[in-house]
Amino acid sequence: MRVMQLILAVLLFNYVAVSFSQGYTWTEYVSRQDHFSISFPGDPSIEEVTFPTEYRITLPGRVYSYEQGNSLFSVTVVDYNNAIDIHLARNEQCRASGGDGDLCQDDGPEEIRGALVYASWNIMNRDDAKTVHYAHYNSDRVEGHNIRLIRDDGALITAVVHMHENKLYIVEATVPQGAPAPGLFQISLAFLDDEYNRIRYDWVGTMIYSNGYPPTPRVR
Repeated sequence: MRVMQLILAVLLFNYVAVSFSQGYTWTEYVSRQDHFSISFPGDPSIEEVTFPTEYRITLPGRVYSYEQGNSLFSVTVVDYNNAIDIHLARNEQCRASGGDGDLCQDDGPEEIRGALVYASWNIMNRDDAKTVHYAHYNSDRVEGHNIRLIRDDGALITAVVHMHENKLYIVEATVPQGAPAPGLFQISLAFLDDEYNRIRYDWVGTMIYSNGYPPTPRVR
């Protein structure tokens, strides 16, 4: 454990050194509305958005973004907590209109379970970029996906996608060709509890936190 902490500290130091050389001053940003913190290279703007899901409903979300020169850093958070109720209401309306069977299929559970995959697919399916890396990932033992793309103009796009307590988190950074990978932005993501303290899940066998399943115990 101490060895891993030392390695992480060295990596953070290196990322910070590179970031300052690029003219960035990283500061921790805390979202009390969406229960996360992350290091932005400046004060992000916040935009309320609606997010179209895989199974044809729209959900509320927010985009936290900061742009500097040709670099863009963003966190998109989509709230899936009402997805089940929205699907149930739609199914009832479908049956009331005379529909049955697959026409009124209950897609709510699959909507939530598949949100991580759907968001990752949308990132990889961009017309202006080629996916060069896709892997399973975790942050503080919260399951996620790690994606890297090269845009047609040579810019590097890095993204991680997580689902935590029925909220979808899409962390994305774009930097110009030849610039160092924006690793600090990605690895600084933290999920917060109701008192806005950082959550970290304990090792239980080989399990990590996976949204929709009973959570593993927390270290903090």
